[in-house]
Amino acid sequence: MIIEVLKRLMSGVAWGGIFTFLALTVLMLYDMNPDVSIIWLYMLASMILGMYFGLASFILEREDWSPLKKIVIHFLLSSTVYFAIAIPIGWVMFTPIAIVLTFILFIIVYILFWSGFQAYYKKVEASLNNTLKKKK
Repeated sequence: MIIEVLKRLMSGVAWGGIFTFLALTVLMLYDMNPDVSIIWLYMLASMILGMYFGLASFILEREDWSPLKKIVIHFLLSSTVYFAIAIPIGWVMFTPIAIVLTFILFIIVYILFWSGFQAYYKKVEASLNNTLKKKK
């Protein structure tokens, strides 16, 4: 179990690094030069969020919870953790309109990721079922 937790933490750090790299690429394309302290803070926040999402995947693997309960708990925790990090460091301005718009965008991105994973696992399920049918 400890090995699995460490794997997911490291995977989260890697994803945080990828997103930081993408953000830095955008900054380079627009010839923006933020302070190193800002880049450091944003990269730290990205890695923390990545580690959270790596560990939060355990929620979706719980077999004793219904799929709806898993999604609701994962969504509520994810949005709480994201906004608890994004607002204080300045990714999201602390204004009602900014928070509402960001929350709507968060929901859209969450639905896109969820739909992608659903489609992927449906394909895996169909493939496994086809393999089992062929063996009979």
